[in-house]
Amino acid sequence: MDRDNMAFSTMTGVMTRAKALLAVALSAVLITVAMPAAMAQEVPPEQLALARKYIDLTDRASVYEITLVEIGIGTMRQIVQQNPELSDKTDAAVGKVLEEYRDRKGELLDQFARIYAVRFTVEELQQIVAFYESPTGQKLSQANTEVNSDLQAVLQVFTNNTRSEFFAKVRAELRSQGLEL
Repeated sequence: MDRDNMAFSTMTGVMTRAKALLAVALSAVLITVAMPAAMAQEVPPEQLALARKYIDLTDRASVYEITLVEIGIGTMRQIVQQNPELSDKTDAAVGKVLEEYRDRKGELLDQFARIYAVRFTVEELQQIVAFYESPTGQKLSQANTEVNSDLQAVLQVFTNNTRSEFFAKVRAELRSQGLEL
């Protein structure tokens, strides 16, 4: 490798590391800024425990696991796209890092619980938990993932159908005003 290419390669590596550090720093700032004010409120332990119980009763979608897998896939794509020869090693590294996160689900669910704990009183949380412990509440919790998928499909069809109809109506209204598109 000639001197210019080596310098360019070194500078590219330094810039890539600088971008990564900047991204980490910005993420920390954005997390702090975007974090709801409710997260900073003091919450009685009983209230937090009830909110966490609700989260545990309704965590059927495995949000934590799915999010980690999506992050892993994205990381794998990004690295392999730039370095196809590292596919096997990247796959192993992603698996190893996923394993490090496996037992950290509670951290995220505790944050979810805090959000509910600041919005609902102890009495309300007791009622919510009681409902989700009932047969009907359990059925609702189990059905929510499928129901949400069905709702998204219906909304997508509605959106696709309404988009062109809506556009046509706006266009007709503009034409009625003597405007041509």
